[in-house]
Amino acid sequence: MFKRFFSFVCFLWIAGISSAQHTAYEIKKDMPLFLDSLKKELVYPMAWENSSIKKFKKWRSQARELVFDAMLAPPPKSTDYGMKIVETEQRDGYAAHKIEFNLTNYSRVPAYLLVPEGEGPFPAVVLLHDHGAHFSIGKEKMIRPFGVDSTIVVDADKWVHQCYDDQYVGDYLASQGYVVISIDALFWGERGRKEGIRYDSQQALACTFEMLGRSWSGWVSYEDIYTTEFLSSLPQVDSKRIGCMGFSMGGYRAWMLAALSDRIKAGAAVCWMVTTDYQLHWNYRGGKGGSDFANTLPGIRRYLDYPHIASIACPKPMLFFNGKKDKLFPVVSVEKAYAEMRQVWESQKAGDKLITKLWDLPHFCNKDVQREVLHFFNSELK
Repeated sequence: MFKRFFSFVCFLWIAGISSAQHTAYEIKKDMPLFLDSLKKELVYPMAWENSSIKKFKKWRSQARELVFDAMLAPPPKSTDYGMKIVETEQRDGYAAHKIEFNLTNYSRVPAYLLVPEGEGPFPAVVLLHDHGAHFSIGKEKMIRPFGVDSTIVVDADKWVHQCYDDQYVGDYLASQGYVVISIDALFWGERGRKEGIRYDSQQALACTFEMLGRSWSGWVSYEDIYTTEFLSSLPQVDSKRIGCMGFSMGGYRAWMLAALSDRIKAGAAVCWMVTTDYQLHWNYRGGKGGSDFANTLPGIRRYLDYPHIASIACPKPMLFFNGKKDKLFPVVSVEKAYAEMRQVWESQKAGDKLITKLWDLPHFCNKDVQREVLHFFNSELK
């Protein structure tokens, strides 16, 4: 009897201690309280500086395969693009085409294609639009729209004023002799939601993809690769002189594309570089929940962080710009990522091919930034 009573008292005592220590919650700021413990386990064994692989080409190949594996099953490539020019507008020194083509076996997509006047083939740039929690337009953020409802033109002009200093990047590059293409990523513009724009539907879409054994983020990158393949097939394009460029999420898409496609010879990424340590940080976190799904690949952090993936592009010429006043990407994190990438390029005696710079700007791609991007492409593709 005494033993049972003693055991019961001990049970109550232990339960009391457990109850006193329990916080009544385990999630804070949408992150687990044990976040820091989880991050300590991220040792990135396949980063170039950590890998046991000593031959760089072999490392690039195996690291790239890990990224493709994390992107999950790819969409089937279309064997017949079936390109159709829907409408054309002549602009100052180049023609703007609204086209449609078969991007995958599932999707026939609209795109803007800009072609300079004169004798080709020309160097070309794949332009990747941003996220911005602004889904009504996609490709129209990069290339001035035409032949559309006036509300789309107004929407695009306002966005370009807000993010691109009143200058459409695609039209700027085309006026300087580049073929330019831009498509809507899945969920934006003419590839958006039938029921209308809803921010939280990103999460639902990403969940649907993963339940099907796919990755929405990976799907977007696969489509960027396929778009590059399509562009390289055009007679107006010099397939050996193709670059890519983007701002914000477009910057992420740009360095991903440069890392994963051998068609890309030079890449420019504006305002998207960070390390996971700071992207998921109690004080610095810049992610916005749903938008994080656009750059989330299942399981990749077991092997590689963002700058490690971007380094797969080495020794290609790459440009990375960020803003000192950018609240989404704290300077301390950007500098850490730049240093990690610098180490890789210099290890391959290609340090002069990596341009990294912090501008005295917020999350913004102004005309001065665009001018330096043009100079970079002129140096590497012309």
